[in-house]
Amino acid sequence: MSVYFKIYKKLYYFDLDVEVSMKDEFLVIEGSSGAGKTTILNCIAGIKKPDDGEIYIDERELFNHTKGIHISAEKRNIGYLFQNYALFPNMSVKNNILYGLKNKKEYRKRETKKELLEYAEYMMETLGISHLSDKRPTNISGGEKQRVALARAMVTKPSLMLLDEPFSALDENTKEKIYEEFLAFKETLKIPTILITHNHKETELFADKNITLKEGRIV
Repeated sequence: MSVYFKIYKKLYYFDLDVEVSMKDEFLVIEGSSGAGKTTILNCIAGIKKPDDGEIYIDERELFNHTKGIHISAEKRNIGYLFQNYALFPNMSVKNNILYGLKNKKEYRKRETKKELLEYAEYMMETLGISHLSDKRPTNISGGEKQRVALARAMVTKPSLMLLDEPFSALDENTKEKIYEEFLAFKETLKIPTILITHNHKETELFADKNITLKEGRIV
């Protein structure tokens, strides 16, 4: 699997202008708040549209300004773990995880729905949250919310994972435990992953490849 993105977008204080290629590896984008890190992820995910550039996963064009190609976010098959986890408070943990599957055509087919549901159960077991299945996000800890959000992102078997400062909301004691768990899980991920952070320790822990962003440019 290979990923390539060349993104240009005019922002309020500066112009974001980056070009990156990666393979089946863990890329960390480090930089201070406001450097343009989240905008990169939002452009890759299809939440925002670049003013110019190209985005590819393998040979599949997700965005090409010159050709007028802009695949919608729900059709990009990209897993996105948001900084605030973006869980639905009125849904159970299990229904939060299954939510992403409901947009997949395979989920609406009787012969594949069972297989997808079994994979959702496997993801919950792998991340140690099966016992939280019927609980609501308001009744679980920060670390547990993170695992639920990760399971929801992973259950669709994405071609690329995007992680937006997933550890920033955790207290220091919880962070250390989650770091250990995430390092172990990283070995099973086996898909290209982009993590953004302003914490250099996380870069040292997770990065196969890393870049630093400052005011929209790689430095």
